[in-house]
Amino acid sequence: MRPTVLASFALIALGTPYAQAQVGPPTLHFPLACRIGQDCEVQHYVDRDPGPGARDYNCGRRTYDKHDGIDIRLLDMAEQRRGVDVLAAAAGRVVAVRDGVPDISIRAPGAPSVAGHECGNRVAISHGGGWGTDYCHLARGSVKVKPGDMVAAGQPLGKVGLSGDTEFPHLHMSLRHGDQVVDPFAPDPAGGCGPRSALWAPAAQRALAYKAGTILNAGFAPEPISNEAIEAGSIAPVGRDPAVLVAYVRAIGLDAGDEISIAITGPDGRMIVQPPPTRLATYKDEQFMYAGRKRPTGGWAHGRYTAEVRITRQGQAPLQRQFSTTL
Repeated sequence: MRPTVLASFALIALGTPYAQAQVGPPTLHFPLACRIGQDCEVQHYVDRDPGPGARDYNCGRRTYDKHDGIDIRLLDMAEQRRGVDVLAAAAGRVVAVRDGVPDISIRAPGAPSVAGHECGNRVAISHGGGWGTDYCHLARGSVKVKPGDMVAAGQPLGKVGLSGDTEFPHLHMSLRHGDQVVDPFAPDPAGGCGPRSALWAPAAQRALAYKAGTILNAGFAPEPISNEAIEAGSIAPVGRDPAVLVAYVRAIGLDAGDEISIAITGPDGRMIVQPPPTRLATYKDEQFMYAGRKRPTGGWAHGRYTAEVRITRQGQAPLQRQFSTTL
């Protein structure tokens, strides 16, 4: 995935410095009207590696080189089309706004250049004392505020979109003090792993508890599918007598050596699909796979079909999800 633009680029380009009014850093509240683990997930954290490598605040790989904020993604474009509010993480004054950038993945055929507006539609807020937050990739036409507006923590600023330099619907939120990137999970630049004096309010801190990896999507489909179809939220319903019964999964933040397995049992409890596990050779920011079976001679037995996805990692409890459909 291509890097999200540094928030400082947009601020410098607009010539809008943050106000200097208070000394202490802001307490940050959860910046999206979504629920982690249900309809959104953290995709990337701030890159803490000073060199060409990438390391998040927990010494994991849930980031990429020079990434300067936190990316909270929606599960797919169907969630984006329903409309998810981006919320001010703390009270402050709006100092910059941009709207009008189209919502289109940079991977889409014929996608326009995003040079100069990589952040997409965005809102920048000053919290005083040189502290500021920036909110990128908002949906075109959704921005609700203008420069000079005073906003409260939790106030809607716009909606999650696909504008700027991005491939999936998400909010990129960055925190700065002056011209320095600050990691809200570990604002102390000293080394070590794990949160250190995090700036999140308690409820946000709990919601944003670190995950080494997570299952993003899982379900049934009536045909072999692609990652693009999952992202678009365009998986067709299975129906009563599909030509193929497929179970699929998409996960993020997977390590080399992780094993992904998918199994499907029929109404009588017998296993009808159980391919060998897939072992990952390298770290995967995002990975999808599916397994299925063609309609048997004589058609499908009526009843409930259950799939179980398991992602196992040495020394850790497996990620797993179970889901069903009725034929």
